[in-house]
Amino acid sequence: MPFSSLRPALLTGLALLMLAGCGMRRHSPLECMERAMYFESNRSSRDGMIAVGSVVMNRVESGQYPRSICGVVGQRGQFAPGIMTRRMNDSGLPKVREAARAVLRGERHPMIGKAMFFHAASHRFGYDNMHYVLVAGGNAFYEKRKSHLVSQPVPPRPVEGITGW
Repeated sequence: MPFSSLRPALLTGLALLMLAGCGMRRHSPLECMERAMYFESNRSSRDGMIAVGSVVMNRVESGQYPRSICGVVGQRGQFAPGIMTRRMNDSGLPKVREAARAVLRGERHPMIGKAMFFHAASHRFGYDNMHYVLVAGGNAFYEKRKSHLVSQPVPPRPVEGITGW
């Protein structure tokens, strides 16, 4: 078969890999979880990392997002820019790896519940559908609810030390 007839199939395959958040290098679920924790919690605390990992897993299990850890973490516009391609420095990686493995084994932050969203705790938004469940590791975690079901419309005080360290 001539190359010219294979070219569309190759380009389609490459595009699908890019859309899946895999780029040219395929990451394992552990690596993708580590990247989410490393770049989103700034390696600030175990609680923050476990909470980020819990949100990733909530999305995977929701049916509303990709059904894989790498699909969720690599989804465009959802996590830190360059999350799948930027280099992670060695400092702090052992703690990140331990937290990522714990989440993959089933550990979840006990205060996250069904939350699938978070933002930097220093930011404030005027939406009336954000029900906050936790502030940890520099992030405010929340569920989206109908406004009449929101009972915690502002981020609570930060909580650290629940999951260890």
